[in-house]
Amino acid sequence: MGAVAVVAAVAGVYVARILNQPAVPSLESGTSLPRPRVLADFNLVDTNGAAATLATLRGHPTLVFFGFTHCPDVCPTTLALLASVQKQARIPGLKVALISVDPERDTPEQLGRYVASFGGDLIGLTGSAPEIVSASRSFGVAASRVELGGGNYTMDHSATVFALDSAARIIAVFTPPLRGAVLTRDMEKLNAAFAAGATS
Repeated sequence: MGAVAVVAAVAGVYVARILNQPAVPSLESGTSLPRPRVLADFNLVDTNGAAATLATLRGHPTLVFFGFTHCPDVCPTTLALLASVQKQARIPGLKVALISVDPERDTPEQLGRYVASFGGDLIGLTGSAPEIVSASRSFGVAASRVELGGGNYTMDHSATVFALDSAARIIAVFTPPLRGAVLTRDMEKLNAAFAAGATS
């Protein structure tokens, strides 16, 4: 009888924990994580050349995208879409961050001009090759240089967008194709999860 009571008590605690866990939003264009994923710190620089770490992405919800300023299509299209979502979604303090995968060409000044061209409140981060590799690995992003001949090259990279809460933890992941109206609705579904990071 005692064993049955113990099993019942353990089951009760388990059920209570499940019921107390916040519901994971069902998204149209991405996947929300059951538990926020903590990122490893990184050491980059912002568009003013100032040191930037994971703390730079704390204190506000952020949409993070890895790309580069010489990208001919995916990067400008994605950043224009994210800047539009930032303006339309009713998410207080929502920021958009571009982390460069092209340390050779993306100086802070170059990156600053680039992100400014999209309007909105965009953050640009770059750094040395090892620092960028470290930041990419933290997010699970792959990037590689592709030689085009004549001294020219491009960067092959993941086009994933990461939604970070105010504690700079990943709470959702979005992969192409991305659509503005759908992504805006998904951002609003994540509103409670974005805010939860501020109290963690």
